[in-house]
Amino acid sequence: MALRKILLHPDPRLKKKCEPVTDIDDATRALMHDMLETMYAAPGIGLAAPQIGVMKRILVMDIVKEDDGEPQPYMMANPEVISTSDEMSTYEEGCLSIPEEFADVQRPAEVRVRYVDADGETKELDCVGLLATCVQHEIDHLNGKLFID
Repeated sequence: MALRKILLHPDPRLKKKCEPVTDIDDATRALMHDMLETMYAAPGIGLAAPQIGVMKRILVMDIVKEDDGEPQPYMMANPEVISTSDEMSTYEEGCLSIPEEFADVQRPAEVRVRYVDADGETKELDCVGLLATCVQHEIDHLNGKLFID
């Protein structure tokens, strides 16, 4: 596994829409593991592939802080929100590609996400609270959208 360089705003790659992942192979799994290591080292709770200059629909996240217990990493290819709650929530968001900037962002409080995991299995995940905010923030990256937009 290798740490990757995180791109900083205004790098134009952060504004591009990413291509779908067509195959979960060893290279894709290695990329996912590199992304997790990079995210933990930053430190952060989420990282999308375009943030390291890879224009593929891949994200990783883990909202468990070191002191709070065992890590719960997610590695997702081709994630998509398939349902959202009517209820909204507001979180102060930050981004590894936009250091030292934060903004209150309103998003659906709960979302269901469909994705392909590192084993090539299609899964669905119900996300609430910070997990819902994080996954939506990272999916925005895959669509070339930043929280400051």
